[in-house]
Amino acid sequence: MCKKTVFDKGCVLLAIGGHALVKGKRGDFKDQLEETRETCKHVVELLERGFNVVITHGNGLQVGNELLRMELSKGKVSPLPLYVCGACTQGTIGYTIQITLLNELMISGVWRPVTPIVTPVIVDRHDLAFKEPTKFIGPFYGESEAKKIAKKNWVIKKDADRGYRRVVPSPFPKRIVGIEGIKELVNRGHIVISCGGGGIPVIEKEDGTLEGVDAVIDKDFASMVLAIELGIKKIIMVTDIEKVFLNYLTENQVPIDEMSLEEAEKYLGDGHFPPGSMGPKIKAVINFLKKGGEEVVILSIENIGKALEKGVGTTIHA
Repeated sequence: MCKKTVFDKGCVLLAIGGHALVKGKRGDFKDQLEETRETCKHVVELLERGFNVVITHGNGLQVGNELLRMELSKGKVSPLPLYVCGACTQGTIGYTIQITLLNELMISGVWRPVTPIVTPVIVDRHDLAFKEPTKFIGPFYGESEAKKIAKKNWVIKKDADRGYRRVVPSPFPKRIVGIEGIKELVNRGHIVISCGGGGIPVIEKEDGTLEGVDAVIDKDFASMVLAIELGIKKIIMVTDIEKVFLNYLTENQVPIDEMSLEEAEKYLGDGHFPPGSMGPKIKAVINFLKKGGEEVVILSIENIGKALEKGVGTTIHA
């Protein structure tokens, strides 16, 4: 007989990185299902401690695979726009988390509805990101192939020494579409899965209608906007490392157990958190804390159940 969990410790937002769902594997569906199941076991531990959760997740690897499918099937089926590929991966990952979490809840004897929501997120149509695309997506191309692909009016740039890739805008998220419904579900005790991959980017036209745009919203910034709009004060960010480090991957690397907002800003300014690594997460954390958030914990999947306990992961507070 399943019992209903009492959420006497309030609600936290759990932001799970897309790569954390595959942990360095090939990223096929079997791998994702296996890793998602392991993640959901730890989510149940958090629920049993009296927390409700709103879940967000990344989709970088998954949307890249979706774009590759578009390339391989061209000439046979009509290609989908990037923002629709984002919606597809929201649905796939949301379904996977929903089913595996429901199963783990049942095994644990806990009952709670789990509700994934395909979530558009409004971005500013005048955001400078649309003039200066920076987000690498999709497969790698050789130089000659990249020149051909650039004729599609895609922006193609060299990604380090690994080859050429498509680059798309990464505008800042403004508002979550359907936030009233998400609030209602959370208040009714649902575990809501929302803003997958940063949400589906849409712009608000002059007549008030919405239109999808080919862009990628940073998942962590979208998570912060969602938390702020829901009034959630604490966020758990799941990565593939146990803590945040200074001088990461050097002989002098130092793990950080706790830091203040001011220290986070200083370390970021000193270059400890580069753009291609921890930088975007720390920027999102700083933004959240400055807008009323109280605490963010950055940790690995294995520590989700112990999140918000002293000494687990890296805690950043206002």
